[in-house]
Amino acid sequence: MNRRAESLLLRAAVWLAIGLTAGILAWIVIYILCKGVPHLTPSLFAWKYTSDNGSVTPAIVNTVTMTLLSLSLALPVGIGAAVYLSEYARHDSRTAAVLRTAAQTLSGIPSILYGLFGYLVFVITLGWSFSLFAGAVTLALMILPVILRTTEEALLSVPQSVRDASFALGAGKLRTVFRVALPSALPGILSGVILATGRVVGETAALIYTAGTVAQIPKSIMGSGRTLAVHMYALWKEGLAQDKAYATAVVLLGVSLGLNLLSDAVAKKLGKGRELRG
Repeated sequence: MNRRAESLLLRAAVWLAIGLTAGILAWIVIYILCKGVPHLTPSLFAWKYTSDNGSVTPAIVNTVTMTLLSLSLALPVGIGAAVYLSEYARHDSRTAAVLRTAAQTLSGIPSILYGLFGYLVFVITLGWSFSLFAGAVTLALMILPVILRTTEEALLSVPQSVRDASFALGAGKLRTVFRVALPSALPGILSGVILATGRVVGETAALIYTAGTVAQIPKSIMGSGRTLAVHMYALWKEGLAQDKAYATAVVLLGVSLGLNLLSDAVAKKLGKGRELRG
């Protein structure tokens, strides 16, 4: 087989993979829309949940609250650890090697194990009971490896010449990191944040054991509440509200799509702003 034939074969294989992936994704989206859109009624967005309306509004509020809490807990730790690994740690540092290994290990642990850990430690041992805060801390542990690894890769992608120019102008190490390196790596960091947000929005197993399944907006973060994914699971499990479960899936799909479009727009804006400053 000559090189031209090999090239054509590889190109055909690539296009076939793309077509299969796009086809499967389109089939899933169309199936969800066909099943759920007819059941999107005004009562589905009532402020309070009842067994009759199956309202998703409390779940939407809890999802936003859970996302903000999880990110506020995970971002400082994840970005700080990434700054240490990429800017301060030596390449042969044992501490850095342990942190990277721990991050890779934690990213591969099933979410149900995080849920059991959160239940035993936060709900039982610390006495937080089923609450949004217990769920948020558990999810923060889940998304921490994602934020750490993506932030580290984004910082490593910043050219060393940019740092050297900052040092040449008299800036110190800390100032260079926070005024030069981190802003330059912001689009990559934002991508990691969006990936983490997607995992928080779609998580179910870990939250059932930590945040609970109460279909209401709690009075505080120490109260129990269900997110959109948990709400959809609870409706489907009941077996009597599958139409509302499909409608909830449409809402969840819309939230995920909105987050992706928002992240793409912000990343492009940041990239253009950096090019203009350059």
